[in-house]
Amino acid sequence: MLDFVREERLLQPRLGTRKLHSLLNLNAHLRMGRDRLFDLLRAHRQLVPRKRSYHKTTHSHHRFRCHPNLLKAGPEQVVPKAPEQLWVADITYLPTHQGSAYLSLITDAFSRKIVGYHVHDTLQTEAVIQAMHKALKGRQYSGKLVHHSDRGIQYCSTSYQQLHAKHGIRCSMTDGYDCYQNALAERVNGILKTELLLARPKDLAEARKMVDQSVQIYNTRRPHLALKYKTPDAVHRAFQ
Repeated sequence: MLDFVREERLLQPRLGTRKLHSLLNLNAHLRMGRDRLFDLLRAHRQLVPRKRSYHKTTHSHHRFRCHPNLLKAGPEQVVPKAPEQLWVADITYLPTHQGSAYLSLITDAFSRKIVGYHVHDTLQTEAVIQAMHKALKGRQYSGKLVHHSDRGIQYCSTSYQQLHAKHGIRCSMTDGYDCYQNALAERVNGILKTELLLARPKDLAEARKMVDQSVQIYNTRRPHLALKYKTPDAVHRAFQ
């Protein structure tokens, strides 16, 4: 059992006990109750402590146009019933040994799959928009799509809004700078940084390689409680 845990954590070093237990259920040769697994990992000092960090990347006081929050309860509320009906976007700080870097993410709110991402060394809109280009390029479904983000200047900029208009995407934004109104995007950022991106990359090139590997693991190997312990990729593909 401990060998199984150590092997899985070579790819996912901070994978929690509940998710490890869900993976055990897929293994016909290993069986153990969840409470017993907690006791085993605690006895061998294999429980994962929580980590929290914060670095502001949002400038929400600007002259550009903002949009109403379509995720708030009410007659206009958007609740996704399938993949690619609602995407959430965010930017997170990703330090390297040679300076600052940033990670822009686009996540599907239904499947939790990261559908677009880009690592960049500035907060310019042209860099942030690359994640959206990647998401649109890989889009698998047609139909109405809502893009939700904070009120960062990049998302409110003319070029980002023109991209929405070109692809018929409806825009939704938080009411001012409130991370709880973009909780899913913040949560995905946190998973990548606290579970997978544990070592500080040497430079931008290494950061991009590490993010590529981490997103692949997150999408295809990490089970989600909200998805009944399925992976984001499996849920996304189930609707094809």
